[in-house]
Amino acid sequence: MRRTSALGALALLLLPTHFPVLDVPLPVVSAASHQEPLTVLRGTIARNATLATALRDALSPAGIYELVEAARPIYNLARLSVGHPFGLTLGADGVIDVFTYGIDELRTLRVIRRGRDLSADVVTRSYEVGVTTVSGVISSSLFAAVGEAGEEDQLALDLAEIFAWDVDFNTELQRGDSFRLAVEKLRLDGRFVRYGRILSAQLVRGSRTLQAVRFDGSRASGYYAPDGTPLRKAFLRSPLRFSRISSRFSRARMHPILHEVRPHLGVDYAAPAGTPVMASCDGVVTQAGWLGGYGMAVRIRHPNGFETLYGHLSRIQVRRGQRVAQGSPIGAVGASGLATAPHLDYRMLRDGVYLDPLKVQSPPAEPIAPVERDAFEAERGRLLALLEDAPSLSAPAAVAAALAAGPSTQLRR
Repeated sequence: MRRTSALGALALLLLPTHFPVLDVPLPVVSAASHQEPLTVLRGTIARNATLATALRDALSPAGIYELVEAARPIYNLARLSVGHPFGLTLGADGVIDVFTYGIDELRTLRVIRRGRDLSADVVTRSYEVGVTTVSGVISSSLFAAVGEAGEEDQLALDLAEIFAWDVDFNTELQRGDSFRLAVEKLRLDGRFVRYGRILSAQLVRGSRTLQAVRFDGSRASGYYAPDGTPLRKAFLRSPLRFSRISSRFSRARMHPILHEVRPHLGVDYAAPAGTPVMASCDGVVTQAGWLGGYGMAVRIRHPNGFETLYGHLSRIQVRRGQRVAQGSPIGAVGASGLATAPHLDYRMLRDGVYLDPLKVQSPPAEPIAPVERDAFEAERGRLLALLEDAPSLSAPAAVAAALAAGPSTQLRR
C-alpha cells in the first residue's frame, strides 16, 4: 500500500471542477509512506482531444493503455466530451494513483490504484429538488416578465411549450396578461443547476384563464387541464417558439417582389435567420428541397388529410420520406426564394384546400383514462394548491400606464 488518507483528500480535490465536488470516501492506505511526492494534473478535455493527448505529458502509452483497460468495464474513455473535467495523481514512481473524469453533473468515473492493480467505479449523486412558485405580469414580453420575477429565459420557454397548443405566443399575448407556475428547481450543494418539471401553471389572457397540471400516469404523461383534457393537440399553434406575424392569410395581397395582387394562402412569421422551425404535427416529409418561389421548403403529410408547408428556409434538417414528431426541428428561418427578408411562410392544407392556420381548431388528444381518474384528481388538487403560494400579482408601472392609455396591444416577442 502506497498512500495515506491524505491521498483520499487529494482524490476528492481531483473530482470534476465544473461539477460540484463529491464527498466520496476513498480507501485508506498505509500511513507509513504518506510523505512520498505526488504529481497532480487537472484540466478539461479540449476540442478534438483524446485521453492520450490530454495525458501525454504525464503518462506513457503503456500507462494510458492500463488506465483505459481498467476503466473499460465501467466506461469507455474513448468517449470524452469537450469541456468535461479530469484529474490525475501520480506517485513518485510515475504510476497512476487516482484518475477521475466527470461523465456529467451527476456521475464521475473514478479509477484508483489498489495494490498492483487499478479498479474503476462510477460515483453517483442526486439533485436536491425543491419546488418554487413564480408569478409575473406581461409588460413587454414573456421573457421580460420571467426575468423580472428573478428567473431565467429557459423557464419562459418551458411555460410557452406547455400552452403551445392553445396560445400563439407570437400574436396572442397582451400587456397585462399574467402567469403563475410551480416549478422544480434542481440544485447541487445548494447551487441552482437547472429547472425540473413545471408542476402546475396558470396563464391569464384577458378574460380567459388557462390552467395546466402535470400528471405522470401509468399509461401516459403530460400536461392536462383541470377537467382531465390533455393540453397536447394535433397541431401546434405556431411552428416557431417566438417571432411575430408579418403577413396574414389573405385572398388578395400585394406581393412585395412581384408587385401584383395575388392570394397569400399562409402566415408569414418574421424571425432572425437561423431561428429553428418545428414540425407543427406528427407526419411524413413529402418535400425537402427547392420549391419554386418558396425557395428551400419542407412539406409534411399529416393524418386526416392535413398537410403543412414551411417555405423560405435557410437550411433543411429532414429528408423526403422521413417521419417527424410534433415539435421536432425540420429546418431554420431564411430568405430563400421570393423573399425580401428572413421569415417563415407557413401554410396548411386539408384535402388540397388551403386553410388559415390561425383559425384551425385542433382536436385534443385522448383524455385521462377512467382507471386513472381518481389518481389524477388527487394530484390535480395538490398541484393547483401550489399556485396559491405564488407572490401576489401587481402590474408594473409601465403596464398600468399602457392599460390606462387604451386597449391592450399585441407584443413583439
